[in-house]
This record gives sequence, structure tokens and C-alpha cells, in this order.
Amino acid sequence: MKWFFKRLNLFIIILIISAGSSFAKTTELTFWTFQQLHAEFMEKQVKKWNIANPGNQIELKSESMPYGEMHTNLLVSMTSGVGGPDMADIELGQFPNFLRGKKLGLIPLNDIIDTDKFVKARLDIYSKNGQYYGAPYHVGLTVVYYNVDILAKAGVDPNKILTWNDFMAAGKKVSDKTDAVMTTLEVTEWGSLYPMVSQQGSDWMDANGKLTLTDEANIRALTLQRKMIDSGIAISTPGGFHHAEEYWGFMNAQKAAAVWMPLWYMGRFTDSMPDLKGKIMIRPMPAFTSNGKRTAGMGGTGTVITAQSKHQKLAKDFLAFAKLSKQANIDIWNMLGFDPPRHDVWDSLSKEPSNKFTEYFVNNFFDVMIEIKNEVNPIYPGKYTPKLWGQLPNNAIFQVLEEKSMSPQQALKKLVLSFEDK
Repeated sequence: MKWFFKRLNLFIIILIISAGSSFAKTTELTFWTFQQLHAEFMEKQVKKWNIANPGNQIELKSESMPYGEMHTNLLVSMTSGVGGPDMADIELGQFPNFLRGKKLGLIPLNDIIDTDKFVKARLDIYSKNGQYYGAPYHVGLTVVYYNVDILAKAGVDPNKILTWNDFMAAGKKVSDKTDAVMTTLEVTEWGSLYPMVSQQGSDWMDANGKLTLTDEANIRALTLQRKMIDSGIAISTPGGFHHAEEYWGFMNAQKAAAVWMPLWYMGRFTDSMPDLKGKIMIRPMPAFTSNGKRTAGMGGTGTVITAQSKHQKLAKDFLAFAKLSKQANIDIWNMLGFDPPRHDVWDSLSKEPSNKFTEYFVNNFFDVMIEIKNEVNPIYPGKYTPKLWGQLPNNAIFQVLEEKSMSPQQALKKLVLSFEDK
């Protein structure tokens, strides 16, 4: 009889477990994004959530759409009050469109963000009146990627390039002693210009939305870039910008000694410039003055919870788990290769097992991140941002650097006047 009761007990246990799993609560959450990589990240985080929360399961319905289509659809749904998802990604340049008016279609996230542990300038991008509405994926710290082989041939120590004057002097040595140029400058995008403006504490608009394109910082940055072109230490980026196949081939062939881009650009090196493995050192940006800022925050996407969501509490709990917790920020690094916005994980990440990024670059870039984490100036996206991003390269940068048909002052003033006329 003992065997009978043992089997009966086992059968009862199996029934209880089966019943428990079959009656576990499962809630569907919808998520819109314009970046498939983000969708894959969130889907992985849902799997981790479901393991940690067996009685409160989530089924994520993620949808990845083209950039313009997604933001347009989301704005229409926020305006009409119907048809929106539970959560969505909103890119930095589009975020101001969702913060207009008194009644927003987004839910504040202050109660799930430990602000002391985040790079505050990154959170501020997605805020209004002290309320945070977006959870960031990265800081986007801008750094300089130096080719140490080229610099060694020129007799240049990248650790001693502290100011832009040092950078110019190093560039002359590179031009004189190697067949490479010091750097390349984007002429069909604004990625080379904006960090140089931001590191000076300026922007293209101020906190009140007024255009500041013609202030000293903007003119100084574009003038310095023109000087780099005229002196021969820089050329226009092959393909126009630093995400062009032509540029990747040019850089991979060791034709340029440096480029400044955000830390999330590391993946472009590992994936598109494989021959530079073991040759690239990451350093802070040169400063304009001896005590000036040496970085800027570039790019950004905030994940939001919409007011239309019928599961706001669950969406908040999941977002805190997926993107805002300490472990989530470790996951952001390991899964996406982004510099996580929680700076309290950076030191521990430097001790994580090696991966394709740590094996590719010659120095400990986490040390660089920690060194410059408090040097990110606020940025001020506003109503002009989407239009500016499209028009500044074509109607100012290109004329100054490529055509050389205008001075920086002339080009920037003309662009500002074109905005004021409308």
C-alpha cells in the first residue's frame, strides 16, 4: 500500500503544480518601437520577468515600425486618445512633440527612477516640470576613438591630447609623417558638430526654445572644423557621415587617426571595421579650455508608458525591471553594448567577463566613462529640433565645410533667418 500512497501523493503534487501554472495570471502588454534591436532586448527582458514572476506573467506584443511612421502613429494616438500601445520608444528629437500642452498622454516615471544613480542630463531630456516620462537606453557619452598605430608612427601620445589645440598639433604630425589624415568630419549629418557645441555648455536652442545657433559656442565649433579642413588635418567624411559604408572602409584601411562619436558607436567598430581590432584607444574629447568639459551626450531614446494603458502598474513594474534596475543596466551593456545610464554599474562592468568590445579596444573604456560621467551638459530639444536636424547639415555644415561657400557666421545666421521667416 505504501507504493500506492507514494504514487498518489506524487500525482496530487503534479496536479497542484499543473493547476498553479494553468491559473497563473498572464497579461498582454503592447510595445511600439522604431528599432528592432530594442524590440529584441525587451522581449528578452520579458522572458527574464516571467521566470522571476511565475504568478504574474507578461505576453509582450512588440511591433517595430519605420522611424517616421511609428512616431506619427504614436502622436496621432496620443492626440486622439485611442489606439495607442501600453509602452513605446520615443526618440530624443521627437520627444518635445509629446510634451506639449497641459494634458500629456504619458505617465510620469519618477517613482521608479532612482535619480541619484543615473546620469541626470540623460533623464532631463525626457522631462517636463520636474516629471520624468522616458526611461533611457544609454548615456551616449561622446569620446574620441584613436588609432594608436597611426599616432605611434607620427610620434603622438593620445593620452597627451587634452585640448583642441593639442588635437590640431597632433593632426599636423599625422599629416606630415603618415599617409593618413587626423580625422573626418560629417557634412551630411550633424554628429561631428553637435558634441563640440554641447561640451561648451551650449545647444541649438536654449531651455525656452529660442534658437541659439549663432552664439559664440556654435560659431567657435564650426570655425574650428573649417580650420581643420583648411589645414589638411581633416577631410569630409567619405560617404558624408560616419555610418556610411564608404567611411567604414576608409577607416578600416587606416586612413584616419581619430573620430569622435558616442560610446554606442563601439558596435560599428567591432562589426564594420574588424581590421582595427587591437588598434583603437578610447579617450575623452579634447576640451576647448584647460578646465573645459570633455564629453557630450549624443542621441537617445526614452521608453514611455502611455496614459491609454489599462495595465499601468504592471507596465511600470516591468519597465523598472527591464531598464531601470541595476541588473537591467548590466543587461543593457551585455545585450546591446550601450553605455548604461546608471553610472553605479560602470565599475562592476569593468570586471565582467570579456566580450567582443573589451577584446577589441586597447584600453579600459569604463575608466574613461567614470572619469567624464559628470561632464555631460544638459541638452534642450524643442519644437525646432526635428526640422533643425534635417536642415542644419544641408543648409549650413555642407556649405561651410564642403563647398566653402560661406563662413560659419554667414551660414548659421542664414539658417536662423529661414526659421524666423516661417
